[in-house]
Amino acid sequence: MIRRMLPFLAFALCALATARAQLAASLKLDKSQYLAGEPVIATVTITNHAGRELTFQSDGRFQWLDFIVKTTNNNAVSPRGKKLFGPMKIKAGESLAREVDLTQHFQLSKPGNFSVAAVVHPPGAAIEGTSTNRLLFSQTPGRVVWSQKVGVTVGGSQTRDMRLIQFSGSQKTHLYAQVADGSSGTLVRTFLLGDMLTLRRPLATIDRNQRMHVLFLHTPSLWVHCVVSTDGKLVARQIHQRGAVGDPKMITMATGEVRVVNSIPYDPKAAAEQQKQIRKATDRPSVSY
Repeated sequence: MIRRMLPFLAFALCALATARAQLAASLKLDKSQYLAGEPVIATVTITNHAGRELTFQSDGRFQWLDFIVKTTNNNAVSPRGKKLFGPMKIKAGESLAREVDLTQHFQLSKPGNFSVAAVVHPPGAAIEGTSTNRLLFSQTPGRVVWSQKVGVTVGGSQTRDMRLIQFSGSQKTHLYAQVADGSSGTLVRTFLLGDMLTLRRPLATIDRNQRMHVLFLHTPSLWVHCVVSTDGKLVARQIHQRGAVGDPKMITMATGEVRVVNSIPYDPKAAAEQQKQIRKATDRPSVSY
């Protein structure tokens, strides 16, 4: 009986090796250091060497794409429910990439050091797939430079913690907005507002609609004003230049409206046009005879 099964086992192992050899997969992260709670974007690139078009798709039981996220202690990070990735068609010899936010699929809201690898399963059967390279990344808490608890306009008794977080993940200092549930502490959203110069402390306040207004120094001559809603959306973003005297400031009107004063709104198109009009030092002066 065992002798009869050997050819079939050999054929199955050969088919498995062939299926895996038909694919090449690699993994990239948009960076290696993250603020805890912000999106961790992983890009999986798949190359089809099968000699024919392949269609990758998931059903109720089998997922064609999977990720393995672990801590430095080799413990698996808990998933956020069931993952389901949409289909992907790859022509023969073609390479396609799929971006995935790992924080949408795994419990990655806390600081720590992690590793991640992806597994791509070939179409047709739930056999062992092609693994990508494994990458390391870290999440740090950053430093809260401002926070305020506010009531949610829709939902009655709900509250939100509106926060500004300073994070130095590279050679630059970044400013993030973070919105969390005021009762449970669950993060609603964490996202980057922009690079910040620490020559000036960022300013923040709340308007009559419970939105967070932020004003921070982006470059030596430019300030950025952002408005963030209680559901973690960037409502508005505008760039300002210094006014006649001193730095731009935010003031709250008697009506609860927040305005930026002592500034000149920056128009990038007008600035580019003005730059064109400036004669370069290498240009020859016009001479009339």
